[in-house]
Amino acid sequence: MLSVQHNGAKYTVGDKMSTRRITQETFDAAVRENMEEFDMEPDEALGEAVEQFESQGVDLTCIVKAIPAASSDDKEEEQTHEVLQALDSLRLGQDSDSITEHVTDIQRFTEQCSLGFAQRYLAAQKDAYPLILSYCKKCVEDKDTALPALRALAALTDGQPDLLDAKGQQFLLDVLKKYQEDSLVMRAAVLVVRHCCLKHEQNRQDLVKGGVLPLLTTAVKRHVQCAEVVKEVSAALRVMTFDDDVRATFGHAHEHAKMIVLENNALKVLIEAAKAHQTNTSVLSELCATLARLAVRNEFCQDICDLGGLKFMVTLLSESYETAELVRQVLNAIRAVAGNDDVKDAVVNAGGVQLIVIAMNRHISNSAVCAEGCACLSVLALRKPNNCKVIMENSGALAAVQSMKTHTNVVNVQKQACMLIRNLVSRTHEYNQLILEMGAEALITQAIQTHQDCGDVCKAALRDLGCQVELRELWTGKRGNLTY
Repeated sequence: MLSVQHNGAKYTVGDKMSTRRITQETFDAAVRENMEEFDMEPDEALGEAVEQFESQGVDLTCIVKAIPAASSDDKEEEQTHEVLQALDSLRLGQDSDSITEHVTDIQRFTEQCSLGFAQRYLAAQKDAYPLILSYCKKCVEDKDTALPALRALAALTDGQPDLLDAKGQQFLLDVLKKYQEDSLVMRAAVLVVRHCCLKHEQNRQDLVKGGVLPLLTTAVKRHVQCAEVVKEVSAALRVMTFDDDVRATFGHAHEHAKMIVLENNALKVLIEAAKAHQTNTSVLSELCATLARLAVRNEFCQDICDLGGLKFMVTLLSESYETAELVRQVLNAIRAVAGNDDVKDAVVNAGGVQLIVIAMNRHISNSAVCAEGCACLSVLALRKPNNCKVIMENSGALAAVQSMKTHTNVVNVQKQACMLIRNLVSRTHEYNQLILEMGAEALITQAIQTHQDCGDVCKAALRDLGCQVELRELWTGKRGNLTY
């Protein structure tokens, strides 16, 4: 254990993974000391405590940086943070036969948890999860109380997936089955599923084994006209394909994607949902992002194309190119399905190259769009000389070079642009001079010097452009007199 000082007083802190942490009680005591011993105003006392702890390397991410509020009878010893006050009220009423009279307290708790992660973390430290889950179970038969209880559970589990236990998993599955026809309850339950599966591989696997996937895809079909349900379910399905839990040695991301597609017909379901919301850019962004995550096999890419998904994406790109976030997601989806060589040609034949370049030029100041545009063109150019010709004729290389000029400090733009340039010239060297005349060599050299992560792809681009480049052989298989 380590200690830190605050106005001369020493406080014990944890030293986990070289990050110093303190408890909420320690922080609150320091704020109170500033107010009582040094006669500071509340805001000044709070700011001083934050500054002193942070200057000593204490991580305050999980600390509620607010003055504890007085309770109703205004006794100083009962001052505590509002999220804990709401929790105490719920704890006092947990044995009540009437849940309705506690809906206000549930909503107050939800509002406090929605303020930030620190409030949620503090509540969890005070055993909020079993209490909120017990309210959810009591409310499950009554829609009017089930909805606020579920929203409280969703707020509490945001960023805290470890809270979910086996009882909570079964409760979620039961709610999804019971309220299939109710869009509001369904959306709230799916939000809890998403929060509890993000960065938590075991929860994903357990819920999938419990049958959550058909419940999710069925929800889209039943509520296809409800934008909020479609968005929430699409996001939840996408999270099921993540491999983002650093604690898990092996994830089931690929297996889950296959199950979503093969066993639940999700490609058709999602594409039909997209057609039902052609003017809702936020829904379309979510659906494109999810389709991109599901395009994990060659035949899935072809299926998306055959089901009209590619045609829809190209149309969407042509009609909604003003919306940067939607453009980025559409480009991401096109890049994913273009992993299939036949789909590459279909994109080009549908005028996709022209639209991608137009979108890049329109959003040249947006690094995310530029990076995605370069990546998309790079995939289309890979092993396809005819596609390279179309990209060059439509100024795709020029758009990439301009992106490099505009975003010299964004590593992903530099990397994706270099990959595009390399793919354009690796089999068609007649484009070398044209690209060099655009100033590509100087930009690539600058990228090598600025971004260490770009070294290999940048040098490969210079090599294929015919430029002089120093290629270092990292290992020859020999060490001294030994040969491996």
